[in-house]
Amino acid sequence: MKKMLALVLAAIMLMSVISFASAEDAVLTVVTWDATTTPYLVAQKEAFEASHPGVKIEYVDVASQDYAVKTTTMLEGGDASDVFMVKEIDNIINWQAQGFAEPLNAYVEKTNYDLSGFVGTEKNYSVDDELYAVPFRSDFWVLFYNKDLFDAAGEAYPTNDMTWDEYADLAIRLTKDGVYGTHYHTWLSAVANWTVADGVNTLADRNYDDLLYFYQLYQKLEDAGACMAYNELKAAGLHYSAAFANGNIAMLPMGYWYVSTLIGYNKDGTCSFNWGISAVPHAEGVKAGSSFGNLTGAMINIKSANKDLAWDYISWLGGEEGAAATASVGARPAYVSETVAAAMSSVEGFPTDETSKGALIPSFVGMEWPVAEKVADIKGIVNEEHTLIMTREITPEEGIAEMNERVAELF
Repeated sequence: MKKMLALVLAAIMLMSVISFASAEDAVLTVVTWDATTTPYLVAQKEAFEASHPGVKIEYVDVASQDYAVKTTTMLEGGDASDVFMVKEIDNIINWQAQGFAEPLNAYVEKTNYDLSGFVGTEKNYSVDDELYAVPFRSDFWVLFYNKDLFDAAGEAYPTNDMTWDEYADLAIRLTKDGVYGTHYHTWLSAVANWTVADGVNTLADRNYDDLLYFYQLYQKLEDAGACMAYNELKAAGLHYSAAFANGNIAMLPMGYWYVSTLIGYNKDGTCSFNWGISAVPHAEGVKAGSSFGNLTGAMINIKSANKDLAWDYISWLGGEEGAAATASVGARPAYVSETVAAAMSSVEGFPTDETSKGALIPSFVGMEWPVAEKVADIKGIVNEEHTLIMTREITPEEGIAEMNERVAELF
């Protein structure tokens, strides 16, 4: 009797699977870029299809350099692709204004979707408190360090709770015998963007007084010989990846994407030293683990005929399962959790120390540049004055006064 019951139950389960597969047999079209050459897109597709029998993801590949223009043209022409990936934050803001983006608050409420793992980054995809996209990738900045140089100097490794003043003092102590205590790439973000990690400031606020501390900190380190001079770096065209790989730089603030590069360098012999990461330093009064970065996300096309399935997909993509798939190839998910951090740290070649693992769980991630009125013009002004400050053609005080005045004139 028990055997017969077991056979009946097995038959019912088999029929249910067959019925589910046929009932749920669907193709979800996802517009993205570099679909065949981006490892995390491949990993996401395979993982989602494995966990959703009968559902297939079909990527619509759009050239990366033309993505914003071509996708907007598609949407304006009535394209009914189910999901559009969001390359830049202003993509979703523009698409929402044009009526192309499906509002998501009702989906969040209906499914009790947990947004806390995004540590506030999802707010960048909201307009008037309505969510229009879900983030799934975020490359925030961390502090890389050369363990061998710290060991040789007898200094303790950086922690996940270090102030910028402590970092500067440490960099100066490490500077000796041909070793630079730290390194700054020539980008604005490497020197001045730390002001946005407080969750209050942005680079479009029209007041740049808070940048003064970071310019003065940089010039203090440059004057002490604790980092290569900006003018020398510009003249040599030295890239940060090669500079750190040389093995004579103790610390490097840089985006998390550099992790995969260093892992590759250790594998192919480009460099052979031991390295780790920590949270970037924080200003006094700013929470430890705060950083800045960029976002990649996904929105539901308002013309999609498969909106519920599209929500299943983008909510999965941004959630813990999708984040694990993204992390499995070394990419940094937007979702923050112990489980996701464990998946990221399990990648072969990632440092095994607890500080490096802890750095994978930021407390806050501000956006490098916000969506704001005349932001392209603001970027131009800030970068121009940044260059003049870094080349010492003007003082930090003069440059910041110019930023304040020139940006004010825009409005």
